[in-house]
Amino acid sequence: MKASILIIGSIGFAQSFTLSPSISTQSQTSRALSETELWSSSADGDDNVKKVVPLPKMSQAIPFLERPPALTGELAGDVGFDPLGYAQNQEVLMNMREAEIKHARLAMLAAVGWPLAELWDNRIADYFNLQPALEVGNRVPSFFNGGLGKVSPVWWGFCVGLTAAIDLYGVSRSRKLDPTYIPGDLGFDPLGLYPKQNNLEGRKRMQLAEIKHGRLAMIAITAFAVQEAVSKISIVDETPFFFFPISETLNKL
Repeated sequence: MKASILIIGSIGFAQSFTLSPSISTQSQTSRALSETELWSSSADGDDNVKKVVPLPKMSQAIPFLERPPALTGELAGDVGFDPLGYAQNQEVLMNMREAEIKHARLAMLAAVGWPLAELWDNRIADYFNLQPALEVGNRVPSFFNGGLGKVSPVWWGFCVGLTAAIDLYGVSRSRKLDPTYIPGDLGFDPLGLYPKQNNLEGRKRMQLAEIKHGRLAMIAITAFAVQEAVSKISIVDETPFFFFPISETLNKL
């Protein structure tokens, strides 16, 4: 196993969330196309109040296009954005959300692991007397940068096995016909940060935060890969103000 422990470890663990989307529609009920139900907390903050809200005719994301019928606003982060019309019905929509949330979680882990590997890989390799996994210019191994062959096949096998195990677990949860199931729900909350079941508004806020950060991370990790492939400069060296002390960065200018 090579020295790029952080980035490869992040990607390997995160890929456990990115296999083909599991079937979740058996636990989803169809919504009326003209209205949706939203939850809000009562004045004392303990109970949840269900309100029926008329759906807008036009898309919130693209105001000059009509809102796709399947996008009822029920899912966190749903702003009516589907210009190519992929979500033809509720079943397709839920499968696509499964895929989106898995890729979002992978991207969030990778977006953190990528620069950390460029910062620490060489030092970790020197400490353990291993060959560094970074490519020329201290760039992380990737499809565009090359260097993936430096990673042990045993490590890749472990990643594939872990990926399959977690994805199969996710599929089994989605098929239990649990009415509280949402796409990507693996029941993983060791720190107890997810709001309790009687706080549906709080849950929706956390779901919205996750999908927003995940979408941003998917854009960021794509930009990382393209930027390094084009410039041949590592992310941490291209934007040193984010990763090194200001005094050190100014001295290099």
